[in-house]
Amino acid sequence: MGPRWKGKGAEVRAQADPMSEIISRLKSSLIESNAHGLLSGCSVLIAVEAVQSDLLNRACFGRPVVTAEKDRQWFQLSMEEAFYLCYTLKCLRIHGGDNCQKTDEELWEYMTDKKSTFPEFFKAYAHLRTKNWVVRSGSQYGVEYVAYRHHPSLVHSEYAVVISTEGDSGENGRLRVWSDVHCTVRLCGSVAKALLVLNISKCGHGDASPSCVTLYSVEERVVARWSPKDCREDHSNAVNGD
Repeated sequence: MGPRWKGKGAEVRAQADPMSEIISRLKSSLIESNAHGLLSGCSVLIAVEAVQSDLLNRACFGRPVVTAEKDRQWFQLSMEEAFYLCYTLKCLRIHGGDNCQKTDEELWEYMTDKKSTFPEFFKAYAHLRTKNWVVRSGSQYGVEYVAYRHHPSLVHSEYAVVISTEGDSGENGRLRVWSDVHCTVRLCGSVAKALLVLNISKCGHGDASPSCVTLYSVEERVVARWSPKDCREDHSNAVNGD
């Protein structure tokens, strides 16, 4: 299943402005502006100027928050998005409720306390982002993420992403029984998306610190529904002995 571009010229516009370059400009702009975010429950709030607002929108990080301020735009980042900007790209500092900057280790402890599956979810998010996929929440489709080839205004999401953790006791508990697999594949087919399963293995390294994530392995599997009509014999060839 290939990309489904939205409208004439969408593919050309995407090729002329690669996502890797947009993120590179975002990284430079956030570093230059000394940007910082504020922990707020299971998300991070960040106030940015017009330039960073445009780049965050184009790179698909966070969601705008409506406020009365006219000179700044607030964005709400998920924990995975915020940690990716902070830890992986190193272009965002994050402060706690005491307005003190958090270290990577302190952020990791905070986020894993808030969400027990955060290590696996962050690994999956970072795995796709580093390959220049745009990654958004897939909750409306019953999956963890949806992956776009470029900005959602230009192309439909190509993959519905499910995270599978190692061992039958994994807390995420996805695709453990056939009925779950069958329902998920049918749902993905009905919305014209391929099911991408990311099997995350900690390889015995645990989750004590963010450095452990770099040692996790990711196995990608695309699961498709088998259709009998795609495998029928071509009777005309069979009669001719071909």
